[in-house]
Amino acid sequence: MNEETFPGPIQIPLSKGQEWEERYVDDNSVEDSKKKVTAFLIPRETLVKVLELKTEAVWAHLGINDDKEKTLIFNGAEYDPSTGKYKNVYGPPKGEKSKSEAEAEEVVYDGTRPSPPF
Repeated sequence: MNEETFPGPIQIPLSKGQEWEERYVDDNSVEDSKKKVTAFLIPRETLVKVLELKTEAVWAHLGINDDKEKTLIFNGAEYDPSTGKYKNVYGPPKGEKSKSEAEAEEVVYDGTRPSPPF
């Protein structure tokens, strides 16, 4: 995919989606199939928060949380024509009154749970 055609088709036929899922399931790069994540349960609130950033795109980064679960971490993305790449756009600080604005840390969005087991 190139930037001229990004994002490309955002709707794909169900049969194509099933083919992609099957390809992932059949991938043998993970030795223990019981540990292989095949989907993520994403809370609506996570999607709403990242969409409130009103960016032209969204990054979904793979990570492992503190409970040792695979997770997706979301933040906004805006195209930077000077670099030809998408830059990260983070959410505003939580607004904790105990921290000064300079100390408040930008946020990303999670809440996802891997399946299996969820």
